[in-house]
Amino acid sequence: MIFAFYRIVLIISKYLVPRGFVGLTVFPFMFLKSETLKRNNVLINHEKIHLRQQLELLIVPFFIIYGIEFLVRLIQYKSRKVAYRNMSFEREAYQNEGDLNFLQKRAFWNFIYFFKK
Repeated sequence: MIFAFYRIVLIISKYLVPRGFVGLTVFPFMFLKSETLKRNNVLINHEKIHLRQQLELLIVPFFIIYGIEFLVRLIQYKSRKVAYRNMSFEREAYQNEGDLNFLQKRAFWNFIYFFKK
């Protein structure tokens, strides 16, 4: 399986996760707001999808595209929350977070299909 070589470094910290969020991923780190969230398989899967997206874009370009797309969506929707939920990377993760087998069948650069909107 592609990208099966890395290990996730899980860090629990209410201070490193921004207000309004419960998790944040910056390869290879996954930050969760509380210890109990480690058992939330849907959240963990959501963050693993972001890890895959970051790897596919070689990490730094992911964050550049993420930031630019957020600004474009913010101008488009005039709401930070709506802009965030309509970003391609987030739409892919939210749409597939409940499918715990998604990453095994996910196509390379699958997030591209979510840019159309």
